[in-house]
Amino acid sequence: MVASASFTEFLREQLAPLGHLTMRRMFGKTGVFCDGVMLGMVDENTLYFRVDDGNREAFEEAASFPPLSYVCRGRVMELSFWRAPERLFDEPDEFVEWARSRWRRRTGSPRRINGRLQEGDTSNDRLCR
Repeated sequence: MVASASFTEFLREQLAPLGHLTMRRMFGKTGVFCDGVMLGMVDENTLYFRVDDGNREAFEEAASFPPLSYVCRGRVMELSFWRAPERLFDEPDEFVEWARSRWRRRTGSPRRINGRLQEGDTSNDRLCR
């Protein structure tokens, strides 16, 4: 289920320090993008951050919740999106820092030219400014 208008506005306000946030419907959910790079997904007004090998360890607290999933042909398919702990919504500064730290690349952020990732860099795991 897509994010409600009020939850979308809440996320835009809370995550504004990261950069230009946009939301768009994807697969019956809402994709959350920062400067054009996917940061997370919202399902039923629950925020899930994208997780990969580079930030999985830092997500230890979020691992206590099941990841975002969907059912395909009777099987549950788990996605690489883990639920943001709700306690962060009461701590705006910590929420932004927590979100920012999840996207920091060990090798630095890819450069953009005219709003696009530099040719040859297929990575979308970067810090949103």
